[in-house]
Amino acid sequence: MVLKLVYIIIVMIGRMYPLTCAQYQNQAIISAQNQKETIARFGCDSKCGNVSIPYPFGMRKPKCYASEPFEIECRHNKNGSQGEKLIAPYLKYINLEVMYIDLEYGTVGIKNPIFHPGCDNTSTGINLEGGPFVYSQDYNSFVTVGCQNAALLLSNDTILTACVSVCYDDPKNANMMDVSSCRGKYCCETSLPPYLQAYNVSVGTVEVKSEIKPECGYGLIKADYFQFNYVYDEYNSSYWVPTLGNLKKVKDVPAVLQWEIPIHMPNNSFPEFRTDADSYANYNCSYTNVTSAQSKSGWRCTCKYGFKGNPYLDQGCKLAMEDSPERNKTRLKWAIGVSSSLGTVILLLGLWWLHKVIRKSIATKRKEKFFKQNGGLLLKQRLSSGEVNVDKIKLFSLKDLQKATDHFNINRVLGKGGQGTVYKGMLVDGNIVAVKKFKVNGKVEEFINEFVILSQINHRNVVKLLGCCLETEIPLLVYEFIPNGNLFEYIHGQNEDLPMTWEMRLRISIEVAGALFYLHSAASQPIYHRDIKSRNILLDGKYRAKVADFGASRMVSIEATHLTTTVQGTFGYLDPEYFRTSQLTDKSDVYSFGVVLIELLTGKEPISSAKQQELKSLVSYFLLSMEENRLFDIVDERVMKEAEKEHIVVVANLARRCLELNGKRRPTMKEVALELESIQKSKKQSAAQEQHEELELPGIDDFQL
Repeated sequence: MVLKLVYIIIVMIGRMYPLTCAQYQNQAIISAQNQKETIARFGCDSKCGNVSIPYPFGMRKPKCYASEPFEIECRHNKNGSQGEKLIAPYLKYINLEVMYIDLEYGTVGIKNPIFHPGCDNTSTGINLEGGPFVYSQDYNSFVTVGCQNAALLLSNDTILTACVSVCYDDPKNANMMDVSSCRGKYCCETSLPPYLQAYNVSVGTVEVKSEIKPECGYGLIKADYFQFNYVYDEYNSSYWVPTLGNLKKVKDVPAVLQWEIPIHMPNNSFPEFRTDADSYANYNCSYTNVTSAQSKSGWRCTCKYGFKGNPYLDQGCKLAMEDSPERNKTRLKWAIGVSSSLGTVILLLGLWWLHKVIRKSIATKRKEKFFKQNGGLLLKQRLSSGEVNVDKIKLFSLKDLQKATDHFNINRVLGKGGQGTVYKGMLVDGNIVAVKKFKVNGKVEEFINEFVILSQINHRNVVKLLGCCLETEIPLLVYEFIPNGNLFEYIHGQNEDLPMTWEMRLRISIEVAGALFYLHSAASQPIYHRDIKSRNILLDGKYRAKVADFGASRMVSIEATHLTTTVQGTFGYLDPEYFRTSQLTDKSDVYSFGVVLIELLTGKEPISSAKQQELKSLVSYFLLSMEENRLFDIVDERVMKEAEKEHIVVVANLARRCLELNGKRRPTMKEVALELESIQKSKKQSAAQEQHEELELPGIDDFQL
């Protein structure tokens, strides 16, 4: 054991002082020359300005790039501080400047235009269709900036997502600014849809009860690592600008594209190697589906472990210098020479032990720092006050959650929203869980809020919180895994194997109504969800509803009738009375549930667009159809076939009451749940009576002898 420890220390010495031996130094130089990395084809330029251009990308000659979409054009820009010309690469076929190219992850950093549609609701956009590039859903977000603005992200006249940013107070007050998380105040941030290639942006104004007048807004797609922070403009006391400068003057922001080699590309485009290389090759190639959800659309290659370089070139992947036999042999020879000095070994043994102690101390301090940073002290205060049920909550270690999620692999992502990203994971005991990594940017109120609220809830139709992890830079929550996605996907997606029957729609609406009634009336303290929508209603293995996403929820005292707070919610589901007054009540959840109810009844999305790209509200369309006695024209075809018309009318009238502009006229969630349950009971009684009539046997008097 002692000899083994001595050998380890000797090897450590070799790593710490590699250039003290002339023989080792000469061998390292020779090895470095042999291992010089090649990223471009022979005879092709590998750099434009400060950006490396690896094959399959290339410049000037057709042989230097795989196909036209991968052609890079080196241009001179007048972007220097003194107006000097700078050299920058551009993707020629889409005319966008390239910031970097990453072969390992298959990404390209670009400078993406900021659209300034102005106040006339005009719209402009970008089209990548026909090429191997898409806007990455994992690394980008759609952002709206401005006061009283609604921005739509569209593709081929279809709304993909929308964001509303409002201002209620004077932007001069720096302490009131809250833009780091972009949750709707001064700016709004939402996730991108997958496989996005073509899009355009439309910006309009919304009416808000505020003294701040609407201003021309901006809609943009930006990389997640690019953050907005606001500073005061000394030259114009009435104007706020982001640190990157006045948005009116800025042309672009960083964004990330993903790419793949098209599957239909001829083999002779890559004469150096075959994509079906045998096991002895030093690279791996696999099929991908970056640009299409239907099937494999292309492929990407990576160097095998222990190799580095460009896998798209012949012999492009070379043995890493650190693992080369020459380096290991030289290190061993040098280490044997050092072993003669026993005093050095003892000294280094002490240093090694001291190093371990220091590392352990640093790790402990980092955990304490993250614990405080992620609201650990606030959480301890809640624990001591009895607000959190400790028996139900488990503290997970970061190591366990990293192992469960394969180090938070992007292939494990279940969903991504304004609060953070949710990953699928498997614990050591075999249980499947969902792990939410919060995007808090130093603000932990939403994380603590969701943790405290879910720890108080015990209802079969509310997602169950299993535990949390506070010893990492970003706080983590662990929930039960809900396997069948969300209600929005189930209503609006095509699922012929398990169609959305009237019976299932009615049952799901009863389950959600019961969960909200529990939150409003049966919980230890009333809880207002604030973001009820079909995307926040998950479906378990038996397609039972589970209400989720409590980051925006609020607890109120039993005596309070309302809570004044900053408006939060989702466009299309947001209570207009709450939007105007900023006073949150239980009736705001009733309004949002009413939108979900007509979504179930009609099968239509809460917002849609006409050919003129105007915003079309499902609520307005539904109420107008009710007034004009055209209800059955907008009801889903399957509902019309399976449900009795009198039941459809009852549900529609209930939804209309939930959507009253005056919150006092809306029913409570208890009344809503009871009325839906009565419809279900009536349906079951009617079915039982019909079955009884069919099975009734004739009497003796009915026979003639």
